[in-house]
Amino acid sequence: MRTSLIFELAKRDFTERYSGSLLGATWNLIMPAVMIFIYTVIFSRVMGARMPGVSSTYSFGIYLIAGILPWNAFVNTLNRSAGVFIDKKNIISKMPVSLATLPLYIVLSECITLCIGFAIYVFLLYGLGVGLSRFALLLPFIVVVQQVFAYALGLLLATLSVFLRDLREVTNVITQIWFWFTPIVYMPSILPPRFAKFLFLNPAYFFTHAYQSVFFHGIAPNARLLTALTLLGHGVLLFSLWALRRLEKDVRDFI
Repeated sequence: MRTSLIFELAKRDFTERYSGSLLGATWNLIMPAVMIFIYTVIFSRVMGARMPGVSSTYSFGIYLIAGILPWNAFVNTLNRSAGVFIDKKNIISKMPVSLATLPLYIVLSECITLCIGFAIYVFLLYGLGVGLSRFALLLPFIVVVQQVFAYALGLLLATLSVFLRDLREVTNVITQIWFWFTPIVYMPSILPPRFAKFLFLNPAYFFTHAYQSVFFHGIAPNARLLTALTLLGHGVLLFSLWALRRLEKDVRDFI
């Protein structure tokens, strides 16, 4: 698939997400801004949610947003990629499209949305007098590692979803459960030791913990976790490409 087609699909996906509405693409700015406002003001100020051992009024909101923004990007990439071959069957049937690269437009679109959310979040941090540490320079790397894993897993799901149409709904259910097994609305320190040790089996913890380290704690992310996620993402990607290569003919026939 030509790179220009990927960028064109990503552009349409981003700009036409709210097509027909009065404000159009401006909603891509409004929605994350509203979500961040709710988590910081409503949760922290109105409901009085606090992080253990932290005196800041907005500590819970800052911690929550650091995890939930990348989580949303990851889950949206995963869930949308799972059905990309079926959703884009008209393109696949009419053009010589590389199936392996087709989900990349979703990855790119969700990256743009994530970057917008982070920009609003950083503006909020400086507005609250928190700011960023020098480890914020690692954020592009963390985003890439996260989205490579999301793309790899999404590509595998896209291939299997052609034959198992219920897999998209199953994936949606699993990600909702997965959310609560990931320390996003709570800190890992509150978990009993017998449960905390299983966090290292949760790939989502690898990248959410990295963002929380940079934004909330102002420290360097865990290099071992990021290395493990990098290796896992590339391992899943190789397997997904192998599975697609073996099943590509059947995939094109089924859709």
